[in-house]
Amino acid sequence: MNTAMTRVQDFQSRLQPIGDDLVRIECTDEQRIQYAKKAFMHKIDGRKAVDLDSCLQCGMCAEACHFYEATKNEKYAPVYKFRLLRRFYRRELSPMRWLYKPFTKDITISELEEWGHLVFDACTGCGRCDMICPMGIKISTLIRVAREGVAAAGFMPADLRVIQKEQLENNTMFGVGAAELRQLVDKLRADGVDVPLDKDGADVMLLTSAPEIQAFPDTFAANARILNKSGVNWTIRSDCFEASNAGFINANDKTLDAQIKRVVDRATEQGIKTLLISECGHGYQIMRWEAANELGKELPFEVLSMPEFMVQELGEGRLALKQQANGASVTYHDPCRLARKGGVMDEPRAVLAAMGFDVRETPASRRENYCCGGGCGDYAIRGAAKLRQKAFAIKQREFDEAGADEVITGCVNCRFNLMVGAQNAGWETPVTSLVETVAANLAD
Repeated sequence: MNTAMTRVQDFQSRLQPIGDDLVRIECTDEQRIQYAKKAFMHKIDGRKAVDLDSCLQCGMCAEACHFYEATKNEKYAPVYKFRLLRRFYRRELSPMRWLYKPFTKDITISELEEWGHLVFDACTGCGRCDMICPMGIKISTLIRVAREGVAAAGFMPADLRVIQKEQLENNTMFGVGAAELRQLVDKLRADGVDVPLDKDGADVMLLTSAPEIQAFPDTFAANARILNKSGVNWTIRSDCFEASNAGFINANDKTLDAQIKRVVDRATEQGIKTLLISECGHGYQIMRWEAANELGKELPFEVLSMPEFMVQELGEGRLALKQQANGASVTYHDPCRLARKGGVMDEPRAVLAAMGFDVRETPASRRENYCCGGGCGDYAIRGAAKLRQKAFAIKQREFDEAGADEVITGCVNCRFNLMVGAQNAGWETPVTSLVETVAANLAD
C-alpha cells in the first residue's frame, strides 16, 4: 500500500469516533419544528420564493444527481429534497397561502428527521441539478435552505455538528490547529523545503486545510515548492490557515461569517494582495464568491485557486515545467466548486498540457462533471458511507471510459473520497494531486 493511501486511512480512522460524545440537543418536538420554520422563514427571500413558485415538479433534475443515478430511488431526486421547504412556503408564505393552508399538511418531526438524511447524507451541494432545470431554478440553493432548517431542528449529523463547534470555538478542524501546522512546517524545513510561517509583509497568503495537513502533507509541501520556485513573497499564518468552513458545510451563518471574518481580517491587517487557496474546492468558492456578499463589502485583495495561480506564473515566465517523455495519460476530475461553481476548468488542463500529458476527458467533464460524492462535508458523515460508495461507481465507470493511466484532481476532499471509494471497490487506478504533479515536474 502506498504512503498516500496509508495516510488517507489514518485520517479516515480519525473520523470514526467523531460525534460519539456529543449530547443530543434537548428540546421538545414542537420546539424543533418551530426552529426549522424560523430558519426557513429567515432564508426565503424574493428570489427563492420565485424559484419555489416556478418549480414544475417535472423531475428532470433527477438524472443530474449522482445519488439518484446510483440508486434510482426517487427520494434522492433533487426536487424531492426541497419538497418540505416548498410545502412550508406554500402553506405559510406564498401569495396563495390562504388557499393552500387548509389543504396542506404542516411539517412533522418525523419528516424533519427524514430530511436530515436527504439533505445531508444524500446531497453534496454540487449544483449539477441547477444546470438541467428547465425553469432556471437554483435547486442547490433551495436544498441548502432545507439543510439549514433541518440543522436548526437538531437533525444535522452529529459528525458535522462536532466539526462546526470545534471550528467556531477552537479555530481547529479535526483536531488540526496551529501546533499541527508548525509541526509539519518544522518537518518540511528539516527536509529542505522553506515555508515562511507567520511572515509579516508578504504579498501572498496561502490557505490550506486540515485534511491536507493530516492526510496529504505532500500536497502542502508541493504548494511551498511551487511558490518558492515562482519567487513570490508569500506566507502562511499559524492562526489563520484553514480554507474549509464548517458554517458553509452546515448552512450555519454564525460559523460561516466568523470564519470568513477571521480570514479577511487577518489578510487585511497584513496588507495581503493575493489570497491563495490550496486544493480545497469549497474553500475557494467561499472566499472567491461568497465572502464579499456575506460581509457586504468588496474584499481588499484578489482570491486565486492554485490552478489559476500556476497558469499566471507560467504565462509570466516565473514557472517552467518539464515535459513528459513517456506519453503518460491522465484524466482530470473537476471539483464541483472549482469548475461548476467557480469556472476554473481551462487552467488545470493548461497546466497539464504544459507538462506534455495526454489529457483524456471523461464522458461528463468540466461543468457537467459528476461530483466525487463526498463534498460539502459528506465524506465525514459515517451514516452516508454506503450511499457514497454507490455514487463512486459512477465515477469509476467514467474514469474507466476515459482510459487514462491516472486520475488527477485539484481538491483534497475529492481526492480523499475518490481514494476511499477506489480502495473499497478494489479499483487500482492512482488518484493524485495537481500541485504534487506540478511540483514533481518543476524545471531546473
